[in-house]
Amino acid sequence: MYKSPESLTLASPFSKGYWRTAARELKNLRMLTLAAIVVALRIVLSGLYIPLGDNLNIFFGYFVNGLGAAIYGPVVALLSGFATDILGYFVHPTGPFFPGYVLSTMMGSFFYALFFYRARITAVRVFLAKLCVNLLVNVGLGALWSAIQFSKGYYYYLVKGLVKNIGLLPVEALLLWLFLKAMAPVCAKNGLLPRQEKPKKEGPEV
Repeated sequence: MYKSPESLTLASPFSKGYWRTAARELKNLRMLTLAAIVVALRIVLSGLYIPLGDNLNIFFGYFVNGLGAAIYGPVVALLSGFATDILGYFVHPTGPFFPGYVLSTMMGSFFYALFFYRARITAVRVFLAKLCVNLLVNVGLGALWSAIQFSKGYYYYLVKGLVKNIGLLPVEALLLWLFLKAMAPVCAKNGLLPRQEKPKKEGPEV
């Protein structure tokens, strides 16, 4: 349970305490149950999207992915991403299984957790998290997996992915921030997230 804004002090992934706390979530039945719910929701939502244009779609799964990663942290997020891709393939198989996409799904969840876990979720954090996911995972790894599987070279898929993911970035980041902003008070009330309000500064002693 999160009881005070002091838990936000663990927001830096460069501290040992951050990773010790994240690893302890593996022993928290509540967090593991929540991760299972997130996996199920991502699989169900994988076929739903908002069409914006030719090959430009906004999917809903990253909303629950970002929220879940913020709650249970990067260690559980890696396992959640692994389970999502493996189970999702059996529920909605699309072509032959390729293990590279398992890594992509895991890394996407991992990046969201690095930016959101035990942190004050701001518009800047949301934008940076989505930027990393779009460029490093969707474009960088995605182009590599496409080049391995198909006939055209890496740079062809890299440029194609850049155009798509840069175009979607502002809209996806805005929608994710609005979603997390709406859900954060509810999650904080139920002890799933630290309270997002900045602590009030005490006045000078009289």
